[in-house]
Amino acid sequence: MTDYDFVVVGAGVVGLAVAAGLARRGRLLLVERHDGICRETSSRSSEVVHAGIYYPPGSLKARTCVRGKELLYRRCEERGIAAPTVGKLIVALEASELPRMQHLAERAAANCVPVERLDAADLRRRWPDVPGLAALWSPTTGVVDSHAYAASFEAEARARGADILFRSEVVGVDQGDGHRLTVRCGAEDAAVSARVVVNAAGLGQDRLSAMAGLDLDRLGIRQHPCRGSWFSISERHRGRIGTLLYPVGSASGGGLGVHLCLDVGGGMRLGPDWEWVQGPPFDLEVTDQHRDAFWQAGRRLMPWLERDDLRPDQSGVRAKLVPAAGAFRDFVLREESAEGRPGWVTLAGIESPGLTAAAALAEEVDGLLRSRGF
Repeated sequence: MTDYDFVVVGAGVVGLAVAAGLARRGRLLLVERHDGICRETSSRSSEVVHAGIYYPPGSLKARTCVRGKELLYRRCEERGIAAPTVGKLIVALEASELPRMQHLAERAAANCVPVERLDAADLRRRWPDVPGLAALWSPTTGVVDSHAYAASFEAEARARGADILFRSEVVGVDQGDGHRLTVRCGAEDAAVSARVVVNAAGLGQDRLSAMAGLDLDRLGIRQHPCRGSWFSISERHRGRIGTLLYPVGSASGGGLGVHLCLDVGGGMRLGPDWEWVQGPPFDLEVTDQHRDAFWQAGRRLMPWLERDDLRPDQSGVRAKLVPAAGAFRDFVLREESAEGRPGWVTLAGIESPGLTAAAALAEEVDGLLRSRGF
């Protein structure tokens, strides 16, 4: 039996941020079933640094997105990590979309997120290649080198003495007092005890929660995996717009609508769509069969886009707490004393804006544990 103060399960960006923070306070073990950091959702995101426009005021998503954005930009500046504030345009293409745009402007104001309203003339003058009746300009939206950002938390955790186990998986949780885990490392099983366990297992959260004896449906933490795919845009258009470009969309349980994203090098991608899927394992292949749908969605925002400009890119799976589009669910952050698991922390449904919110979620975990005496 190896004893730790803290065990964090999951080395996505949120788990890494939590581990870096808690390693200040005691002996910590980070367990990851893959062979390195960010092998699932964190490695297949849009890499957008969200401003905090879309989320209901007072929600955990709104609070941690706005705070996380501040922490992310500060961390990247201090460590020389690329995180350019390229900004974002949210465009209304039809009159029926204008009330939704007004709603987003009001929500941004309630979340203390700066936006600028543009009429058609403003939009045409500043972005002549972008159609629209009106738009919101979000100057604090950006993109980030997400792997370098995540790796900075890994380095920080290691510098504070954390142990990190890759290719290792929690396969058992003792239902008795305390937290005793069985961790499988290759063909060997190791027994680990901890005063605190943080379940930041991403797509594996509900499996681990069930293993700990938590009622997934009563607690609302059963996850519904949702795959999103991307198509890359021809290099011949690089630099043509220079900002992120979103439709007004519906901000539903599925997503924000197919949109234009940039990476830190200026590469252009279109996506993601959404499809609820079964797994694991997950089929992550992106084929040409959806090119027409992406082209039709993309050319509403970019009329100059041609079908042959699109090539299949990557896909990823998000850990949603809703089984279909149309409903908002907040991030879930729980300490499970009420369920007979004092010191067990559940992070559930950590999808977008999880990358932006990671450092703020780590603060929330630390604060919650301190408030409960851990």
